[in-house]
Amino acid sequence: MPAPLYEQIKRHITGLIETGELKPNDRVPSETDLAAEFKVARMTVHRAIKELKDSGVVLRIAGVGTFVAEAQSRGQLITVNNIADEIRGRNSSYSAIMVQNSLEHASRIVAQQLEIEPGSEVFHSIVIHEENGLPLQLEERFVPQAILPGYGELDFSKGTPNEYLMKNAPLQKFEHRVRSIIPDAESRKLLKINKTEPCLLLLRRTWSCRRIVSFARMIYPGSRYEFLDRLATS
Repeated sequence: MPAPLYEQIKRHITGLIETGELKPNDRVPSETDLAAEFKVARMTVHRAIKELKDSGVVLRIAGVGTFVAEAQSRGQLITVNNIADEIRGRNSSYSAIMVQNSLEHASRIVAQQLEIEPGSEVFHSIVIHEENGLPLQLEERFVPQAILPGYGELDFSKGTPNEYLMKNAPLQKFEHRVRSIIPDAESRKLLKINKTEPCLLLLRRTWSCRRIVSFARMIYPGSRYEFLDRLATS
């Protein structure tokens, strides 16, 4: 079922922010312009903008306009962990539900993240990772079909995307971005959380053999997860 129109508008705006087309303090297109672009009523756009404002993505200044919020302070995440190993390492039970693993044509935003041509074939997987039966991570991942053609045949209820990538595209480097969000309705449903639950969004791009092999969006309910890294300096 297609996402509600206001959710589509939210995803459009957050996509522009994630790709860098809209930077902190940039003006967001007006409600009138967005209503015309998406062929919807201004009230629909108003709801999308309000929810983005409530989650701290944009700022509204009366009589002036709507602007991208300042980027949050950046910390460092050192490691790329396999969520299944992480959960089992706490002596908890790991399970996964594969929502989809389909072949699609890359949207402009996904193509920019993967540095491929728009319309190129990509695998699009969505997996819910659970700890003791409770959703801990919602993972949405895009993988170029031309680089890893076997990805689309996998059942991620039996093994994680991370495990497959580590075996078939050895990690060369990675990029992490983390921020807090209030997720959209579909994500909340899959994570089994209420509409006011704050979450952590981790955006990850991974490289192997000087090519980007994966772009992932991972959402963690704030009440169920925390990041921990330990670095020895001597």
